[in-house]
Amino acid sequence: MTTDEVVEAASLDAEGRRSVLAAVDLLFAAAVMSHSGHANLSARIDEDTFLLTTSGTVRDLRADQLATLTLDGEVVAGELTAENAEIVDMHAVVYRARPEVGAIIHTHSPAATGFALANQELPCRAEPLLRFGQAQPVPVVPWGPRGSGASVRGISAVLATQPTTSAVLLANHGLLAFGPDPVAAARLVVAIEESAEAELAAAALGGAVDFPDGALEAVVESMTRARS
Repeated sequence: MTTDEVVEAASLDAEGRRSVLAAVDLLFAAAVMSHSGHANLSARIDEDTFLLTTSGTVRDLRADQLATLTLDGEVVAGELTAENAEIVDMHAVVYRARPEVGAIIHTHSPAATGFALANQELPCRAEPLLRFGQAQPVPVVPWGPRGSGASVRGISAVLATQPTTSAVLLANHGLLAFGPDPVAAARLVVAIEESAEAELAAAALGGAVDFPDGALEAVVESMTRARS
């Protein structure tokens, strides 16, 4: 690598670490984390490498608690605990399938995990989901042991059949959400968790109601107007 390429790579690495820490802060501030604080986050550095949190608990995460890996699972820098070594492919499969994805977050956010345990997709009936890029129900990936070939194949299959989804529910496990950067992915996690909470609350009132036809287009038009 040339000197300029080394400098650029170091800059991308540092920015990725800062963004992951900012995303973790947002998740805890929004109170969407499980009691254990369990999660794993990753951030793409370039088309071949990504950062991944080194252990399963991200409360008080530090920048040095991120390892650098290739999409083939080789650890380039840092060390992973055994519990996170087994989920490398869970992140890599999304990066391979979605070149536009810049970050991935896995949580056990309680309300969203409730839908995962029920093996039920989360409907898109809350406007924040539209605004944060999930304009369809969050689909369910059939259960497979954590990080196993069965689980990864299931994620790959759902991504292939649901090309516009920005999240999946891992059956009997939790949530996997992705976006252009860590903070955007964290905002989607918050929107999903709040939507899941609202769905459960609406059930006591007779059930949530679907959006009218054209809702997504209306929201996009409103957002475009506000930004112009």
